[in-house]
Amino acid sequence: MATVVLSPHNVVNAADLGGHFWVYMQYAQALRLVGCEVYWLERFHPTGDGDRDAAHLSNFVRRLERYGLGGKVILCFQNAADAGNSADREKSAKRQQRRAGALQYVGTSEAEAKEIFRNADLLLNFNHSIEPDLLSCFKRTALVDIDPGLLQFWMSTGQLRIPDHDVYFTTGETVGTPGALFPDCGLPWIRIRPPVCVEAWPYTHDAACTTFTTVSSWWADEWITDRNGLCYENNKRVSFLDFVALPRLTTETLELALYLGDHPAPLKERPAPRGFAPRHPFMTDRQHRRLLEEHGWKIRHATDAAGTPELYRAYIQGSRGEFSCAKPSCMAFQNAWVSDRTLCYLASGKPAVVQHTGPSAFLPDGEGLFRFSTLEEAAQAFVSINTSYERHCRAARDIAETLFDGKQVVETILNHSLSRAAADAELAADDLASPWTAVVGDSAPKHVEGV
Repeated sequence: MATVVLSPHNVVNAADLGGHFWVYMQYAQALRLVGCEVYWLERFHPTGDGDRDAAHLSNFVRRLERYGLGGKVILCFQNAADAGNSADREKSAKRQQRRAGALQYVGTSEAEAKEIFRNADLLLNFNHSIEPDLLSCFKRTALVDIDPGLLQFWMSTGQLRIPDHDVYFTTGETVGTPGALFPDCGLPWIRIRPPVCVEAWPYTHDAACTTFTTVSSWWADEWITDRNGLCYENNKRVSFLDFVALPRLTTETLELALYLGDHPAPLKERPAPRGFAPRHPFMTDRQHRRLLEEHGWKIRHATDAAGTPELYRAYIQGSRGEFSCAKPSCMAFQNAWVSDRTLCYLASGKPAVVQHTGPSAFLPDGEGLFRFSTLEEAAQAFVSINTSYERHCRAARDIAETLFDGKQVVETILNHSLSRAAADAELAADDLASPWTAVVGDSAPKHVEGV
């Protein structure tokens, strides 16, 4: 049985983001189902209130216990004197140089944690700012890219520097291909599909469900400036506002569970090249909500609808299906991106109507999953779904089981990561035994495309 240490990003610090929790729990549950021993390693950012932090960490550990990770949680934090502004991507290179020895561990000693690291077969890392010294504690390390296109763009422009790993995985279908509209950064990316643990997301058909929903961010203060100086806003609000008139073109009830507050201040506009004009005017959160509701959207706050992993699952499984948009970068990069959230809808037997993010060699379109580029295409998708709702529900589940089953995805990860480790060890042994003999034929490791 392989031991895998999972290194998620910003889950413990975002306890009210139920969907964010599931991004990484899909991998953890799938790894457990194929027989792995799984540890959860994550950095915690203290607030300075010791009692509050202790209660928060205790609740988080209990949450992971409910998902089978009791005694398998390793949390650490940076000494206050070494802490930096985690929101400032421009300082990430300096943050990555922090010594692993400066970390303090919660509920375990540094020696105990490092013993687990040394004995683990693999670190499966999602944390871009992990310390190189911490990486060096592991026999094998694999980076998983879940922001295809964006990650490579950030790396190519120097906004992000990622320490070396042994293996590089990406959920992007076009990453590293000749047709990609972004660089591969010279790394040997292995393409995998985003996983959904279908056992944790059972088929829940209910013809009485009436509302197409989604859970989404709205404003993340995210901008992209390309090498030519062209700047555009990369927040979800842009894409949703492109389709703000959709409720008037359909009889379906459309509801957005958004991380949209009641802040009275206008959105802050970050510096942009001269002449830049936003595609949609900047407004306060209240004005945005009013605009959406005036066009027929139902709006809920995401923390109310999906603030825990259990609420998130219940919200999705109580929906008729999904309607959602993607970040503008997905369309700009044409990365054929599909959301981990959409996979939860599909696994639950909920048809999904999602924005088209570029040609795909495997994503279906028109049976269980519909990809739209125009208002008319989105409206027609609802008509098609309602002509044979149960058929599309079963097709949705079939897509999840056939294309995105978490067990298949993590087996691909393990095969690439650990078989290469075995091959490297065998090669090293052969070199020591007979330095003049080359390794040829079947004894050399082979590259196999990820599923």
